[in-house]
Amino acid sequence: MTISDALPHATAPDATRAPPQAAPEAAPGIDTGIAGDIALADRLGASLQAARAEIGRIIHGQSTVIDQTLVSILAGGHTLLVGAPGLGKTKLVTTLGIVLGLDARRVQFTPDLMPSDITGSEILDEDEHGHRSFRFVRGPVFCQLLMADEINRASPRTQSALLQAMQEHRVAIAGTDHALPSPFHVLATQNPIEQEGTYPLPEAQLDRFMLQIPLTFPDAAAERTMLLATTGAEDAAPVPVLSDRALAEAQRLVRALPVGDKVVDAIVRLVREARPETTSDPRLREALAWGPGPRAAQALMLTSRARALMDGRLSPSIDDIAALARPVLAHRMALSFAARAENRSLPELIDGLLGTLD
Repeated sequence: MTISDALPHATAPDATRAPPQAAPEAAPGIDTGIAGDIALADRLGASLQAARAEIGRIIHGQSTVIDQTLVSILAGGHTLLVGAPGLGKTKLVTTLGIVLGLDARRVQFTPDLMPSDITGSEILDEDEHGHRSFRFVRGPVFCQLLMADEINRASPRTQSALLQAMQEHRVAIAGTDHALPSPFHVLATQNPIEQEGTYPLPEAQLDRFMLQIPLTFPDAAAERTMLLATTGAEDAAPVPVLSDRALAEAQRLVRALPVGDKVVDAIVRLVREARPETTSDPRLREALAWGPGPRAAQALMLTSRARALMDGRLSPSIDDIAALARPVLAHRMALSFAARAENRSLPELIDGLLGTLD
């Protein structure tokens, strides 16, 4: 379905099945009606394609990772990037900040990192008259795109400092709430190879990440291109394509896209079949220790809309659900001891669940 074809379906009653949630206010002068949304989608679609191309000019051999990261940001979520060292995780986040026009900051997580090193703290000031008062000094979390590098190397106490920020977009210091900038996204990285001296993220925090995206080694052609592009006299630098205002408009539009009954029912079936308590497959019941909660269904609903918008469509399809099943579900499920003993894998189980989408 093209954008122009979507106009007759833009008022489909099933588009309101998801609970209403607050969206960013539309910019002055922008028509928020159906025709306005379609015109906005046409403009944003071209900008999103340009942003994708600009990121791909800097990050070689990771087109799927780029697409899924952009989908997560468009859907208003946070992303967990899992990959070996040297695959461009840090460079990807830096490039995203520039291309999307966001204020980006980076925090290297280490065992001695304290919560106040992320959120900020109050300090005691004294003026020229001797009057003393506390002043809040903002931490690096007060940005639009925060890179939490090697997030599993910090203690659980420090990891949990991000929970409120990720979920509520604010932090509480000394009984006072401080709102974070909008939009606000966390892109965290993990190294799956070295686990010595690390603190695995608890399930509650993993669930806050909309997508978990694995980074694999590029193919030979992409690695050759990367080698030539990054070892010369000058390194390629990204240029801004979007702005925070344009991104906020895109995120508002994602939540406004209609979703058909067939897609909604497919999401519900997929998530319920992934839980040992509600699956109809006894083999899955034995293979799973626990499954995804309702937040997984919400993530599938939003990311499928975002993927459709990036492809120039105003309504998601079953193919969008199938493409996003792994990054949405993999970190929200766990294998049972028996399944691990049989060398079964979560990607294998998730791929098997895709049959429920038919």
